[in-house]
Amino acid sequence: MAAIKTRSIVFITGAFVTSACWDEWREYFERRGFSTIAPPWPFKDGTAAELRAKQPNDLDLARLTLPQLIDHYAAIVKGYNEKPIVIGHSLGGLITQVLVNRGLVAAGVAIHSVPTLGVFPYEFSFLKAGWKSLGLFTSINKTYLMSFKDWQYAFVNDMPLIEQKAAYEKFTIPESKRVARGGLTSAASVDYAKPHPPLLLTAGTTDNIIPAHLNYRNFKKYKKNGSVLDYKEFEGRNHFVLGQPGWEADAGYILEWITNKI
Repeated sequence: MAAIKTRSIVFITGAFVTSACWDEWREYFERRGFSTIAPPWPFKDGTAAELRAKQPNDLDLARLTLPQLIDHYAAIVKGYNEKPIVIGHSLGGLITQVLVNRGLVAAGVAIHSVPTLGVFPYEFSFLKAGWKSLGLFTSINKTYLMSFKDWQYAFVNDMPLIEQKAAYEKFTIPESKRVARGGLTSAASVDYAKPHPPLLLTAGTTDNIIPAHLNYRNFKKYKKNGSVLDYKEFEGRNHFVLGQPGWEADAGYILEWITNKI
């Protein structure tokens, strides 16, 4: 496998949070010679406070679907002269896996990735943390905003209360129920047997919404075909891994994987 020479990284944000969650990661990689962007989802270009002010009547966001969201990021990566590296978190990890499967990127890193179709998430903590985002028995034309209580369980468990509140105020935003439901459809599918660009999946031992063993089943679903495919589990990482104290260890591992392993 030839070494990856591109110095361009596209960060893909997951559900429930703004793209500002990548700010420190962008700075980390840019100090090491990479050019980075973290483009927001359609209809999510604003601060958390600005976007929450539209809740629940942001019809544009409410109408957004997972296929449209994937196409949004596919168009971004296709705009590069050479294929970029893509790093995605949570639902952004799922999108990363799809883009890797389509051969649109030089390499992909899926951080605590929402599972692709075919990996059944039977874990109770996944269902408890994520089922409200589907908006069952509620209007599909109204967005969903995670409550602080749900945020504590799904994202920032085991962190001090003051840090949980600060992270909620800075990052948490409304979500499209259509996008969440799209994870249950063929839009979230990949061909596990297809040769693909290098792919790294990472997990955290204290993540409630995407437990480590769910990440591992996602990884194991891929067939061995000579493609570079790796898995790394980090001790003590919850779903707020991008901003959780100690995130630099995760970023450092990913940097080493990009520069040395592939």
